[in-house]
Amino acid sequence: MKSFSRATALCWLLICLLAPALHAAKAPKKSKKDQVVTISTSQGDIRLILFDETPLHKANFLKLAQSGFYNGTTFHRIIQNFMVQGGDGNSKDADPNNDGMGPQNDVTIPAEIRPEFSHKFGAVAAARQGDIVNPTKASSSSQFYIVQNHNGTPHLNGGYTVFGQVISGLDVVDKIAAQPKDMRDRPTTDIKMMVKVEKLKKKKITELYGYKYE
Repeated sequence: MKSFSRATALCWLLICLLAPALHAAKAPKKSKKDQVVTISTSQGDIRLILFDETPLHKANFLKLAQSGFYNGTTFHRIIQNFMVQGGDGNSKDADPNNDGMGPQNDVTIPAEIRPEFSHKFGAVAAARQGDIVNPTKASSSSQFYIVQNHNGTPHLNGGYTVFGQVISGLDVVDKIAAQPKDMRDRPTTDIKMMVKVEKLKKKKITELYGYKYE
């Protein structure tokens, strides 16, 4: 009976000692690299990173960017002291009236709203349809906006998925927001974008742009 108790105690001791090691082995290693997205416009370049904590939005944006989908789309809606919005495939055609409407039966992305990501200056967030037709707050398949208000837009927190942050070119966001526009907040001169993705070491991103990873 004593030998059985000792054996049991020894087993439990081994389990307790091995558990942290097994847990550490299962934990995924964080990548030392990240993608920097560059949006080139007539007003200059905007560079941003996308958050790992919003994986569906990050993967979707990178897929569209790397496929060339965003090339030739425009910032079709600009409101100074608020935000600039773009990324609608409709903005590539010659009809300005359908800009921002998106495709019919748009395939949406489930919301990934996280409290740690707020609508601060330079935040990148997904556009979406309103709550009446979209109570789950699902995001547009391609349209996004960048917060241009230097004090942020906190009233949008919790309502839209913030999935990235501008790390360079905030002055360009300001320039885009200040362009002449019509009554629908559409720029009177198209502000087209070209988008590319570059993979860099996180250390290099911090050195170049001052962005600090948690």
